[in-house]
Amino acid sequence: MSNPMEQFVVKPIIPLHIGGVDVSFTNSALFMMLAVAASTLLFVFCLRKRSLVPTIAQSIPETIYEFIHSLLKENVGVEGLKYFPFIFTVFLFIAFGNVLGLFPYAFTFTSHLTAVGSLSIIALLFNVFIGIKKKKLGWLRTFLPKGIPVALAPLIIPIEMISFLSKPFSLTVRLVANMTVGHIMLKIIAGFVATIGVFGVVPILFNCCIVCFELFIGLLQAFIYTVLTCIYLGDAIHEH
Repeated sequence: MSNPMEQFVVKPIIPLHIGGVDVSFTNSALFMMLAVAASTLLFVFCLRKRSLVPTIAQSIPETIYEFIHSLLKENVGVEGLKYFPFIFTVFLFIAFGNVLGLFPYAFTFTSHLTAVGSLSIIALLFNVFIGIKKKKLGWLRTFLPKGIPVALAPLIIPIEMISFLSKPFSLTVRLVANMTVGHIMLKIIAGFVATIGVFGVVPILFNCCIVCFELFIGLLQAFIYTVLTCIYLGDAIHEH
């Protein structure tokens, strides 16, 4: 049985070093590009023939659009709709990354702390930028909410800062843990197919069930990640 952790190894496809820094094109980068390409092609294909009465194909991207639009409006408000492109992109990137990782010999970049953590930090910096743009210096009230006595500032400010800086961590760990555990289970159970011979049909059927469950989990985790990003954006826009 092969090592179930081997599927998470980042491997260079095009080795490249610049000034002693490894900037190789890896399997992780490849599947990030495939996630972007797949989501783009889906929309291009489904919307190539648009009509007033949508076809089944046209309904797919429109449903996704309306879903994220409602999600953003519900969690941030009408004022947050101007940031729809960012939230929409985050959802598609995570969702397609999760789904593509279920294909045989694919690489799940959403199971890596570096990939997801980088996206989470970008989301945090985006929220900081929006908060400062809207509230100017008043954004610093994030760390000392109104109504808190100044005397408690030495205690409250460190707590609020830790809470604020933990947001990318909470976004990242939840997604990475779910993707990693699910793929390890798939790999382990698939390994039994070759070892038990004719009775391998049992783990195959079980694996099919897990794949369907992982597909649901992958989309659910993309939804949760997007919801939390919306909530953090709402905190940046609105007063405490």
